[in-house]
Amino acid sequence: MIMGIAALLFIPLLAAAIACALWSVGRSWPLRDKAIVAQAITGRPDRTGPPSRWLLALLALFFIGAGIVALSLADPAAGGIGLNILGALLGLLFLARGAAGYSAGWRATFPAEPFATIDRKTYSPAALILGAGFLLLVVLRLL
Repeated sequence: MIMGIAALLFIPLLAAAIACALWSVGRSWPLRDKAIVAQAITGRPDRTGPPSRWLLALLALFFIGAGIVALSLADPAAGGIGLNILGALLGLLFLARGAAGYSAGWRATFPAEPFATIDRKTYSPAALILGAGFLLLVVLRLL
């Protein structure tokens, strides 16, 4: 069961890492062009292009690293207390991101469409699920 949960966390994190990595080298997949990428991932009405390539590359590394942590949490012999702490921190980070997406302050800061709708329907719920998944993996490791 724990490996299945880890795999279910790893798959969307891998997809996000691949998308960010492609965007960091100037590709627009899975969207049509860079302007649509900017509109779908920034939520800022004043943005005409995607975030910097370095930021996107760092996000790709973060997502793949988080995916590796999820898989590592499924191995009872891996990492010890440090891995549990890292997993819990990632869980809290994703929960905070997910919850922030439903706050009035977030909506005021990132009002541009289509980001606002995508965030409400996809990004924020996914972050909440990832956060809960990380915390569940940590709890299962401690049992």
